[in-house]
Amino acid sequence: MTTQEFIDAIKGMTVLELNDLVKACEEEFGVSAAAGVVVAAAADAGAAEEEKTEFDVELTDVGPNKVKVIKVVRDATGLGLKEAKEVVEGAPKVLKEGVSKAEADELKAKLEAEGAVCTLK
Repeated sequence: MTTQEFIDAIKGMTVLELNDLVKACEEEFGVSAAAGVVVAAAADAGAAEEEKTEFDVELTDVGPNKVKVIKVVRDATGLGLKEAKEVVEGAPKVLKEGVSKAEADELKAKLEAEGAVCTLK
């Protein structure tokens, strides 16, 4: 039997027949088909742990409503009018560093509602 014939035979099997084949291979060769799944699950768990929890909100472009964007920046950062204006005019600038995903998304939404463009890093 060639490799292609073997693959064609597997393609023609039902799910129950494939399950029986896997069990027979496990018994015959002393291996476990579940080992690959466990390793993959462990890798996924590691990736989930590395998910970012802190974000930087960067004002990329002010857009057409500079005055409204300055107001949002003042509210979000607590800066005075002059400082907030300098930050907005100096875009791209990081407005907030190390904030939660929820806080970053909220600030981004407020800025985008006023026509600004921002990114989360």
